[in-house]
Amino acid sequence: MKAVMIFYNQSLTERVEYILEKLSIRGFSRWADVQGQGSKTGNPRMNTHTWPENNSSILTIVEDGKVEELLQKVKNIDSLNEEVGIRAFVWNIEQTV
Repeated sequence: MKAVMIFYNQSLTERVEYILEKLSIRGFSRWADVQGQGSKTGNPRMNTHTWPENNSSILTIVEDGKVEELLQKVKNIDSLNEEVGIRAFVWNIEQTV
């Protein structure tokens, strides 16, 4: 199993939820108001007057076989408008209870 954490501009919330639904990824946790900025490009998202936008993030645990398709769909969203911003990170899950 893998953990996939997706950070994205809040304007992409419906698209991210749609890809999870289409891939039958039911379980996830979402953080609605996440501040930060990308490591290479992009403007800060700080929910302030200067940087008014906000990000969200989703953490989901998926079977290994779903990871590549999920990452490809995230990449597809990013390619439509790179300035909006979406990134996904994957790591191994050793155990669950």
